[in-house]
Amino acid sequence: MPFYVFLVNWSAEGIRNVKEAPGRSESFRKSVEQSGGKVLSFLHTMGAYDVVCAVELPSDNAANQLALRAGMAGFVRTTTLKGWSSSEFAELIRTL
Repeated sequence: MPFYVFLVNWSAEGIRNVKEAPGRSESFRKSVEQSGGKVLSFLHTMGAYDVVCAVELPSDNAANQLALRAGMAGFVRTTTLKGWSSSEFAELIRTL
């Protein structure tokens, strides 16, 4: 299953309502599972991003839908990265 990393920043509304963040985090976890995926890591961070989340999802479409739904709620802005495991990357390199 493909890997994705969501880099998340709170919007102005999100930081105003930061006390609700744990519930929103749990809702995101449930959305990942409902999309057929699995949360691998969910970290609240300091620095350039407020949250970094690594997930497995069945498709690019599922990842895009999750990011769009999160943005539509108005509490966060996301940047999504697609990733490859070391073994997947090694296989990719073998075909060069």
